[in-house]
Amino acid sequence: MKNLSKLALFTGIALALGGTGTASASTPPSSTNEQAIDASRGMRILTSFNTNRHLRYYDLSAKVDGDKAMISGNVEDVVAKDLAEQIALGVDGIKRVDNRIVVDANYQHAKREAGERNFGEHVEDATVTASVKSKLLWNSHTDGLDIHVDTNYGKVTLTGTAASADEKALAGRIARDTEDVRGVNNEIVVSGKPVASAKAKPRNERDEPMSDSWITAKVKSSLMFTRSVEAFDFTVSTTDGLVSLNGIVDDKADRDRAVQVAMDVRGVKKVDASGVTFH
Repeated sequence: MKNLSKLALFTGIALALGGTGTASASTPPSSTNEQAIDASRGMRILTSFNTNRHLRYYDLSAKVDGDKAMISGNVEDVVAKDLAEQIALGVDGIKRVDNRIVVDANYQHAKREAGERNFGEHVEDATVTASVKSKLLWNSHTDGLDIHVDTNYGKVTLTGTAASADEKALAGRIARDTEDVRGVNNEIVVSGKPVASAKAKPRNERDEPMSDSWITAKVKSSLMFTRSVEAFDFTVSTTDGLVSLNGIVDDKADRDRAVQVAMDVRGVKKVDASGVTFH
């Protein structure tokens, strides 16, 4: 794929220029360093294009010279062109953008083989998989289950074993509630046998109670990973396993969902949501 090839090229340039310091005698060290910085910034712009759901289907390019980025390619509308410029300006060190992107209402996206995911889709699926795995690992009822997670175009497939139908259903619910999950195929087999919960935990987490700081961090992350929950609406604190949620939400459903997310985290004894108010 063209976008992947461009990304690989930028990566190779950055590594080549920033690696061993064996520049030729005709290239001053300071110049080599500047080229490496430019290549790194260009790679970051391209990566942002390729992972943005509005831009990843376009064949865009980026070239950086100091604090100036030149971006080019073809898009279908001016909104996409402006978005690309704002993304480039958001990269550290970029102060000016020469936007040479052409708006073409008849632009045709490059055809892909059936089932072929582009770079951005790979990243999104990997992110969803990591989010679901994290929530399962942090959950007091699923942290030791032998569950495997795979994501394809936002659809999560769960495989492995659980001791009961309730555990299987809980794993499915956790996956469905995760941000950017478009569907869940729950293929977990109910074995009827308890699964050793210590299996998936590091030794220090198996033998010692979860610290308040650990619980706070996992509650915050779980809120961030959960669909229809605005993590920034909440502040979280923990004292001896008691989690306090504070913030402003739209309605009782949002508050109840946040409480459930917090209660799911291993080590949480109780959740106090009295500090959560409604708009």
